[in-house]
Amino acid sequence: MPTYVCKLGLADGAIATRAIEAADEGALKAEISRLGARLFSVRLESGPAADPGARRRPRFSLGQSLAAFLPRSRHPVKMGEFLVFNQELVALLKAGLPIVNGLDILLERQENARFKAILKDVRDQLVSGVALSDAFLAHGEAFPRLYSTSLKAGERSGEVEKVLRRYLAYQKVLGAIRRKVTGALVYPAVLISLSIGLVAILMTYVIPKFREFFAGFEAGELPFITRMVIGTADFLRAHILLVLAAIVLCSVFFSRWKASEAGRISFDGLLLRIPLIGPILRQFALSQFSRSLATLVGAGTPLVPALDIAANAVANQRVSGAVAAVVPRVREGAELWRSLESTGVFTSLAVEMIKVGEATGALEEMLTNTSDFYDEAIEAQLQRIVTLIEPIILVVMGAVIATLLLSIYLPMFTILSNIKA
Repeated sequence: MPTYVCKLGLADGAIATRAIEAADEGALKAEISRLGARLFSVRLESGPAADPGARRRPRFSLGQSLAAFLPRSRHPVKMGEFLVFNQELVALLKAGLPIVNGLDILLERQENARFKAILKDVRDQLVSGVALSDAFLAHGEAFPRLYSTSLKAGERSGEVEKVLRRYLAYQKVLGAIRRKVTGALVYPAVLISLSIGLVAILMTYVIPKFREFFAGFEAGELPFITRMVIGTADFLRAHILLVLAAIVLCSVFFSRWKASEAGRISFDGLLLRIPLIGPILRQFALSQFSRSLATLVGAGTPLVPALDIAANAVANQRVSGAVAAVVPRVREGAELWRSLESTGVFTSLAVEMIKVGEATGALEEMLTNTSDFYDEAIEAQLQRIVTLIEPIILVVMGAVIATLLLSIYLPMFTILSNIKA
């Protein structure tokens, strides 16, 4: 049975190194939990799975150990609270306070109970000798992986404050772009929602009333457009619960399909092919990748791991998968710009800028310039699309409402003609 050498924090506050025999990592975790201890590091000492050099080589890195054995947070901390925390932490570090003291001060003012518990655990790990980056990494998806990697690079260079400032600048730029995109789409979304609501009221309440009115006047055979509208309205009134149930079921199935890995890749690829919207989404994904990679490279992270993390930072899975696929090629020595060009996802502008950055040793600067260019292009294209889409929505919904009104007034004209005759 394998023997694991573990550095543990015991319940009485002492730190001890214990050799624990366990069948596998799951059994090891259960044994540590039984002891009521906290795991700081682990390595495989002996056993059938160990090779002759296992005594001298750690089985897991510290970050991997913590990530594997400590409780992981599956839901991310709210970005607003996380950015405020980092801004305050930067101010405290700039004032010369040690990180532990800074965390103590921030813990006193933290109101979010979940975030406070996570920060307290980070602080306790830091006091026990765990690196700050590993302490944050141990909490799984609560914090972006980009953040932990940036911290690790800052710890190696001794410039944690500078790295945090760079990360804050990165998040502020991305937040500003998201706000611009959301703000540009609010008015069209409200207009479409109000129009759909108006049509729903006309079809389920107003039109059926006129059907009874026409029947009372014995209008005879109604025009085709009137019969079509009334038939649709009758169907909706008779099967409204069935229609709503179908919509809910379709939404649930779509959400589950989209949540799957294959579904997300297919859906994100489909979004990139939508006219007008697709190019903007592609540019936003490329801007995310360029800015993330620039932040990591600028913090001193080696290119290959930085490329892997930047790929995960991209929201669009189609672009993220394309970037992840070139990581092995870059690891083997291939040029970054040529590997990215072969994916077919990157624009010629991005490829040329990265090519120049690699050739001149100014990769961080060229990546930042690329993301800045895309950010400006996105803003300009959004303005054009909003300017174009508003009149289109008005024309389409005006035509729908005009059709409904025409279906009502045509029989009335016939009735008035019959009365005059």
